[in-house]
Amino acid sequence: MHKSILYGILYVSLFSACNTATHKVKEEAKGHLFIIGGGDRTEPLMERFVALAGGAGAKILVIPFASEDAEGSGKSQAEEFKNLGCTADYILFKKGEADLDENRKKLDGVTGVFFSGGDQNRLTAILLGTAFLERVKEIYRQGGVVGGTSAGAAVMSKIMITGDEAVNNDPDVSFPCIKKGNVLTAEGFGLVDFAIIDQHFIRRKRENRLINLVIEHQMPGIGIDESTAIIVSGDGSFEVAGLRSVMVLEPQFKTPPRSDENGNLSADAIRLSILLSGDHYNTTPKPPEGGF
Repeated sequence: MHKSILYGILYVSLFSACNTATHKVKEEAKGHLFIIGGGDRTEPLMERFVALAGGAGAKILVIPFASEDAEGSGKSQAEEFKNLGCTADYILFKKGEADLDENRKKLDGVTGVFFSGGDQNRLTAILLGTAFLERVKEIYRQGGVVGGTSAGAAVMSKIMITGDEAVNNDPDVSFPCIKKGNVLTAEGFGLVDFAIIDQHFIRRKRENRLINLVIEHQMPGIGIDESTAIIVSGDGSFEVAGLRSVMVLEPQFKTPPRSDENGNLSADAIRLSILLSGDHYNTTPKPPEGGF
């Protein structure tokens, strides 16, 4: 066989294999993410969560590790779900115990998982790298709903805001600047990999820290206010629900971001959208180019 024909066949075969592999990686989840920005969880919001999890047939597991009073939070939030007409329970375990059979079995038949508020760093410390967390993600991929509030919202993105600063030393003012390296992040659960999630957003005036990260990571930022949620579909689009609003910041840089000698950041174009309940949105992320 002529070499050019042979190489052509090989190229087509490799191209087809790569396309198949890419298709598998990008296969859309069948479920939803239900990400609440903190504050009061109104009954209509939680009814919507239960409906997505299967209504009266829903089986929901509350994961309250973020809370200082994990047991109290677990009990109260499980009771809240039960009052909405579904089956609900909560789970408690320590770091290193996630993959014990007794704990993984708690996820059997679960159609909704809910992460409580508190400190998101507690959630990642206990769950990152565990088969338990992978099973939670599988519930989402198979059609269930995975949600959370406050810390349980921040932990959803791959790049997770920790709440800490590196440059600002003023104890009386949080995130007063937009400077290179100030906003500290850590690895989150990665259920949202196309944007960075922030919470209590407008209520606590957290625009500076999200703008900071949008510039540095050249990735969209989604700031969710209190008593408000985004309901994310498998394709990355989302609907806003709740009492307040959601702010989306999308980098649309014409030139690479830069910083001055004092670390202050510069960016020439960030698209700002403010969304209300019932609005739908689809972020349009672009691969990072240059920058930091």
